[in-house]
Amino acid sequence: MATDSQCFWGLFLSLSLYFIHSDSTPHVYIVYLGLSHNIHEPHLTSEHHVQLLSKVFASEEDVKRSMLYSYKHSFSGFSAKINSSQAVTLAKMEGVISVFRSKTVQLHTTRSWDFLGLPMISSTSTASDAASPLQLAYGQDVIVGVFDTGIWPESESFREEPHMRPIPSTWKGECVKGEMFEPAKACNRKLIGARYYLEGFEEEYGPLNTSGNPEFRSARDFLGHGTHTASTAVGSVVKQNASFYGFAEGTARGGAPKARLAVYKVCWGKNYSSRCTGADILAAFDDALHDGVHVISASIGSRPPLIPLFASEGAIGSFHAMQLGVSVVFSAGNEGPDPSQVTNVAPWSLCVAASSIDRMFPTRVLLDNKLSIMGESLITTPIKAKLADASVYFYNGICTSRNWKKSKYAANIVIICFSTIGPYEIGEAEVAAKLANASGLIFVEPMSREIGPDIIPSVHVNIEQGTRILNYLSESPTKPVVQIEASKTVIGKAPAPRVAYFSSRGPNSLTPDILKPDISAPGINILAAWPNRTSPTLRRDDNRLVNWNFQSGTSMSCPHVSGIVALIKSAHPDWSPAAIKSAIMTTAYTKDTSFDTILADGPMKASDPFDLGAGHVDPIKAMDPGLVYDMKTRDYVQFLCNIGYTEEQINMIVLCPSGTDTSCPRVPKSNANVNYPSITVSNLQSTVTIKRTMRNVGENKNAVYFGTISEPDGVEVVIWPRVLVFSWFKAENTYYVTLKPQKKSQGRYDFGEIVWSDGFHKVRSPLVVCVNTVQDSNASMNLSYM
Repeated sequence: MATDSQCFWGLFLSLSLYFIHSDSTPHVYIVYLGLSHNIHEPHLTSEHHVQLLSKVFASEEDVKRSMLYSYKHSFSGFSAKINSSQAVTLAKMEGVISVFRSKTVQLHTTRSWDFLGLPMISSTSTASDAASPLQLAYGQDVIVGVFDTGIWPESESFREEPHMRPIPSTWKGECVKGEMFEPAKACNRKLIGARYYLEGFEEEYGPLNTSGNPEFRSARDFLGHGTHTASTAVGSVVKQNASFYGFAEGTARGGAPKARLAVYKVCWGKNYSSRCTGADILAAFDDALHDGVHVISASIGSRPPLIPLFASEGAIGSFHAMQLGVSVVFSAGNEGPDPSQVTNVAPWSLCVAASSIDRMFPTRVLLDNKLSIMGESLITTPIKAKLADASVYFYNGICTSRNWKKSKYAANIVIICFSTIGPYEIGEAEVAAKLANASGLIFVEPMSREIGPDIIPSVHVNIEQGTRILNYLSESPTKPVVQIEASKTVIGKAPAPRVAYFSSRGPNSLTPDILKPDISAPGINILAAWPNRTSPTLRRDDNRLVNWNFQSGTSMSCPHVSGIVALIKSAHPDWSPAAIKSAIMTTAYTKDTSFDTILADGPMKASDPFDLGAGHVDPIKAMDPGLVYDMKTRDYVQFLCNIGYTEEQINMIVLCPSGTDTSCPRVPKSNANVNYPSITVSNLQSTVTIKRTMRNVGENKNAVYFGTISEPDGVEVVIWPRVLVFSWFKAENTYYVTLKPQKKSQGRYDFGEIVWSDGFHKVRSPLVVCVNTVQDSNASMNLSYM
């Protein structure tokens, strides 16, 4: 009979061999070895990597040709081009945590800071006085590393502000020279670091092609995504000079305009879309942590199915970042609104959903001076033309290029296209309408979605509005005259925020007792900096050049939270990443500007924690949360035990303070007991009790907090004690939550909350419970919750 340790090792070995399939063709693999034990002598770590790799090659020359990166500063591992047999051999070697194929991940791609409660203060003096008091007071000397498509250093968002202090002495990074990137000109006291990583991309996709696919072999950005996210997180104040053809005009700045910026280009353009390889991403983590960043912002991720955490470059890199006190912020993904699509689910990083702000661009559509419809667009010049149905110009009324009736041209015609007939996206409809030489497009969707730069004037309307237009058109004896007025910028007229339909939802499909996403932030129609040699649509036939551009996605919400993390880090430099996460989550709100529950676009229902995590971020309250849920080394040890790692392997991964218990229980426990700011029980079959510990970080050390409960439907919830008393001598308190199912149910999640308040602070934790009291033959394994 196998021993417990043998069972664990079998599970661990299966994890270490993840994604290794029999294949004689060489591919880029990552060999992860855990902690680096030669931090001060990284060359020794690299020599060890070469020795390991030489065991699967006949000559030293083959080893050198195979090796892409040696990860030697912040953790230990390497990437190399090997075949599956060599990968299996390496995975079985002593000291190897995991071996897995380098994967390609995707990018998840102004007014938002005012909406978040950080308005500008009126001033006629320097540009830096245009930020909010909070943004002016904090962020100096906090270094934010952005993993993305690079940077356009000439943008005003990255200029050095007057009286900026010298670069922090702790900074070890550099600005690396490259194509059209001269460090002496590109970098300054604001943009203090710029690196680029190309080996993984070129091994996967061949040499970088800069002729048919504009790119720069340097940290310079062509795709624009990196410039946009970096300026959103930490962009300098640009006074009254930011707009997209006059829309959203005003002063632009990032969340932490006084913070420093370090750029790590890990994503590259191929056919005008981005590719980011795991080998390059892990190299960026290794360098960034050694360079001395305090926050990492990474708007990247892969779609489900999710792979084991230690076969994921992002999870590995962010785990070692957390151990060094560096907060890592990821985007949740753009695969909504279906459930269980959320990515970047490691409990040691922040995962950000996307939501709207209270800014709209209403555009009036008038038919024959009789029927008036209010859509949304970015149209600068009024249009007057005839209206026609898509079926006149496209087979079956499907507005795509391949369905165009090539002899039919739509000069002086606005075409109405329904996305539900196909279906297809607005980008496809725009290309088709332009091909047909139309004057404009009315695009009908089940709900009004995000707008952005278009290649033909396009108005977005919902199904109800589109149906009214179509019925008017069908009843008209001739083609109606359609007038489309110039769009306007309107603020504060619509309830906000709303969860974006595309924002990836929970539940967490990998570790369901950890709620993901964690938080929501603005991610729809965000205006930020843009390379002025790149068209706003990234289309070759678009000759427009802009300094600012609209983008939507969880890629945009991620840097909003990264900027807020930088502010908190500056105000509380001794807080751990877990404490900062807790401050952000427990102070979040769930009501919109009309004081109703935040709406979730897509299903058009009241949002719940699977849509927006703990709620919508509130940067001002997050600076002073009152209490925080911190996570100690033992919490991470418990989590790793629960997902199948043994004490021996944990000691290879975790920086353990002296005396830390790294043993694993004989029976796996639920991750519901990890000291997370939210509480999730994904399989409640009988009464369980869960433990949480909180630390007082408020100014008043002698504080009394009272607990209140909002119970999930069909669950009796008891907390003990109901009162937490803190003092100078007792900064931490523990409480227990007992959950008792009160209904027959299976597979249904219900939601509640636990709130602790001292009369000023409200520390709120979402309570997510799935009652499973009706069993079937596929019931999952019982786990101990204590």
